[in-house]
Amino acid sequence: MDNSSLSHCKWKCQYHIVFIPKYRRKVMFGQTKADIREILKKLCEYKKVEIIEGAVCSDHVHLCVSIPPKLSVSEFVGYLKGKSALMIFDKHSEHGSKWDRKFWARGYYVSTVGNITEEAIKRYIQEQQEEAKIEETKRR
Repeated sequence: MDNSSLSHCKWKCQYHIVFIPKYRRKVMFGQTKADIREILKKLCEYKKVEIIEGAVCSDHVHLCVSIPPKLSVSEFVGYLKGKSALMIFDKHSEHGSKWDRKFWARGYYVSTVGNITEEAIKRYIQEQQEEAKIEETKRR
């Protein structure tokens, strides 16, 4: 069981997310790279998203994050890319005009991170169904 919890649930929702700058430009170097790292960290803190691991590369960003279940992955990525683009342009106006504030490309990649397989989950569910049947026959 994980220690993360909300008022009425325990959770462990981890995702690997990758996104790129518009046109896959290699623009994340030096101070820009450091600023992007800090901006992403700050935005994750605002949404109570834990960064497990992260890397800002010259032409893409990798994040392994733990997102609370009350926040959808698409909602979080939209927030992260939208707000970070505005914050990047505030610090580094050389990356675009004030009319076109698109720093990130439209899409992203996401996959879940888990420590059990699909087969283990299916087996667990089947075992729970069998236990429920046994309990019901005992009550009769």
